[in-house]
Amino acid sequence: MKDDTVMKLLRQVKSGEVSVEDARVALEDATLTEESFAAAVDHGVFNDVKPGTIVRASLAPSGDSWLIILVGLWGILWTLYWAGALAYGLFNHWDQQLLSFNLAMTMLTLIIMGIVYLKYVLPDVVIVKHRRNKYITSHDTNSWKKYEV
Repeated sequence: MKDDTVMKLLRQVKSGEVSVEDARVALEDATLTEESFAAAVDHGVFNDVKPGTIVRASLAPSGDSWLIILVGLWGILWTLYWAGALAYGLFNHWDQQLLSFNLAMTMLTLIIMGIVYLKYVLPDVVIVKHRRNKYITSHDTNSWKKYEV
């Protein structure tokens, strides 16, 4: 879908390499019926996939951005700072309020780093799994209770 001819042509029109009239002339012979359009839209939405299939998003996030690297370094430095202050305070018998503040700041920094990792670094991958059929063990039917609503 990313390297489709139509998408390539749209990018060229956007950049100004190809005029709109030339793009219309290039797409004059293209035909698309309503059935093929509906089948293309419905494909992947209403078709059942096999169990264990890995479905990837077409636009996966990217973790190679400089901003993500800077946030990671920032998080590591602050986590080391707050964890070091917590360890120093434990050895020097600081009061519990200051120790709990240092622990909370350490945990908050780790949570922020985890959110950034999940949002911008981890790829969007879904593994399709289906429920198994229920297995009902054989019991004595005389021991069943009848409930009425």
